[in-house]
Amino acid sequence: MTDRDAVPLDLASMRKHYRTEGLSETDLAATPVEQFARWFAQAAREGGLFEPNAMIVSTADAAGRPSSRTVLLKHFDAGGFVFYTNYESRKGRDLAENPHVSLLFPWHPVARQVIVTGTARRTGRDETAAYFRTRPHGSQLGAWVSGQSSVIASRAELDTAYAELAARYPEHERVPVPPHWGGFRVVPETVEFWQGRENRLHDRLRYVALPGGGWRVERLAP
Repeated sequence: MTDRDAVPLDLASMRKHYRTEGLSETDLAATPVEQFARWFAQAAREGGLFEPNAMIVSTADAAGRPSSRTVLLKHFDAGGFVFYTNYESRKGRDLAENPHVSLLFPWHPVARQVIVTGTARRTGRDETAAYFRTRPHGSQLGAWVSGQSSVIASRAELDTAYAELAARYPEHERVPVPPHWGGFRVVPETVEFWQGRENRLHDRLRYVALPGGGWRVERLAP
């Protein structure tokens, strides 16, 4: 790396001073999904975030080797948090071997994070197909063209494959749902709501699923 490429910043001194309102136990909704809905609505409408539904999905393979990537949340309800992907991608293979997963919503502009841990299971084909029909035509084609996470020779190879498929399925023509593509629903075991506070004394409140149903709320030290 040349002097021109060197980072001209003192990383140790880079920090933001949080002065936002806090998060108390009495502020929380009865369930983590209700609380997530509150925070998500605020992030989407008031936070000025680019793609507030973007989340970091972390998986590990059977040997425990981790990997992370950014994925878009497409649905959430009492049953969990849903995203879609190529089942033959690295995350798809990881989840087939090891269903334990972590989701992180990094809402930095509003000094908030939500961290979900749980297990992932595939959505049904009817649910997958219903979502697939809502995707733009080009994104439907892309789900067929991309062998996600596989090595390809060049960008030209990808563009050529797309052009060939676009000729086969022109705009407004129904594109079949790829058999190797679909959703994962992450069933939460814990959901942490992190609120940045002054002096790095952040508020961290975590819902923990109880064996018989319901949730326990615990406060974590920052």
